[in-house]
Amino acid sequence: MADFDPGPPDRLAEHFAALPSYAAHRELFWYDWGPVFYRGRLDGSARLLGVASDPGPTERIACRTLVGDAGQRVQGFLHKVGLTRSYVLVNAFAYALLPSRASRATALLSEPEHLHWRNELLDAVSGPGLQAIVAFGAQARTAVRLWTDRPDVPVFEVPHPSSRDARRLLDRWRETVALLRDIVTPDPDGDGDAAGDTYVTRFREQDYAPVPRRDLPFGLPAWFGDDAWGRTSRPRHNNCVARDDDDLMHTLVWRAPERTA
Repeated sequence: MADFDPGPPDRLAEHFAALPSYAAHRELFWYDWGPVFYRGRLDGSARLLGVASDPGPTERIACRTLVGDAGQRVQGFLHKVGLTRSYVLVNAFAYALLPSRASRATALLSEPEHLHWRNELLDAVSGPGLQAIVAFGAQARTAVRLWTDRPDVPVFEVPHPSSRDARRLLDRWRETVALLRDIVTPDPDGDGDAAGDTYVTRFREQDYAPVPRRDLPFGLPAWFGDDAWGRTSRPRHNNCVARDDDDLMHTLVWRAPERTA
């Protein structure tokens, strides 16, 4: 049987459906594409909770977060910690931010309705086996600091995977992976690499990892979640989905590899 994510359980589907409106702040987001909520385990079995900023165009196609270039970098990070399934990933914002307006959106994280909804989500996906929390980037850092009933586990604040300061990103990720290896129990399937090397001075192909099929909904093409083919293309492109320069707010371009298995 194909391995795929069947979607959220009823209790979380109801919570997702109760997302507070972003309409009053629509000028800060790619609003008309709607929200994207999660990737990974929603049953409380996660040993690591990752919080990032907001979904992007590739996430919109998958209806799952952190599946594009940033997500494949995060998957490589999880792989180096030894995790292949025991994680859950969410965002500070359910809607995609307009990058130039991100700083203006920060206040929304503290608005009571949004704060309560997000903290309920974080509570719901955090089970008794949670061993660590990683906040990827400034928006995630704020969201985690505002989490009222945060579990008593170590919290690591690291740069977002799309940070333009690659040296700082890699230095912090290297340090954090080393610490997490002493905290987080690796998955027993042996597919992780908790004893391997971490990061050098630039991202290498081996620092990426494909998004597992179990994290994606049924029906996506087999190559989705692994953009290695784009990273080796000329010209290079790190995401199979991009916004159309002629219609940034309403048009996405989805590119498939020329040869598929």
